[in-house]
Amino acid sequence: MVIIRKVAELLDFVGLRKEQGEKIGLVPTMGALHEGHLSLVERAVKENPCVIASVFVNPTQFNNANDLATYPRKEEEDFRLLAQAGVTAVFAPSVEEMYPGGPENQTRHEFDLGTAAEVMEGKFRPGHFQGVAQVVSLLFRLCRPDRAYFGEKDFQQIAVIRNMIRTEGIDVDIIACPIKRADDGLALSSRNALLTEAQRAIAPEIYKTLKYSVEYSKEHDVRATHHTVVEHLNSQPELEVEYFEIVDARTLLPVEEWDESPWIVGCITVYCGKVRLIDNITYRKPESC
Repeated sequence: MVIIRKVAELLDFVGLRKEQGEKIGLVPTMGALHEGHLSLVERAVKENPCVIASVFVNPTQFNNANDLATYPRKEEEDFRLLAQAGVTAVFAPSVEEMYPGGPENQTRHEFDLGTAAEVMEGKFRPGHFQGVAQVVSLLFRLCRPDRAYFGEKDFQQIAVIRNMIRTEGIDVDIIACPIKRADDGLALSSRNALLTEAQRAIAPEIYKTLKYSVEYSKEHDVRATHHTVVEHLNSQPELEVEYFEIVDARTLLPVEEWDESPWIVGCITVYCGKVRLIDNITYRKPESC
């Protein structure tokens, strides 16, 4: 596995692979890798002769300075895991390399991300998705991938990135991969490492409640289902729901009735202590999706 730190070196690497006619798979990450990331890498390795994984904590998508400062960083361990998984190259630039002069001095292109970027995470984290689009579009331009792999835990992010490539005219297949969970159901996340022992014990209640709500929804309306999830989670020690939205999976706009859309997803963010955890669950989905 090649470790690449410089943009110029990455461009040379990609150019050579393209000249050889190789398909490139890209797995963008912010490091602190877990089995969820590695499941994306595993699929990418199966589907592409060349796989590039990025390890870069992107400052422009954080609207909370403390969240950026405390985000887990385990570069040496990340490299070891990626090498074992069969990655061809890892791109691990500095902030200065990605944003010469510093991110605060960049002239940021305003992306047309649609309404999908304005709700849920977009509402509670202003500017977050513009930062995501900034770094992902840059990685797409540098790596020129044929396919890019993202985990469905970040369901809204995938919808936003699909909007971004459409409006920007970027030719890449976005591959959405299933959520990886711990044995107790907690969605794997780099932020899980920040949980105390007591918090880690209660955090699986998020998925347990969502899973229960799917059965509950078969006999109850959207409003009642929403209320049941929020009320139960807020009654648990250490847990506080920031938002829970039951939405059309394509537009991410809220639904009021189960028959409003053939594909309905519940997206949630819960604070477990000071650690912000996200998850989602599918309520309705046509077989063709």
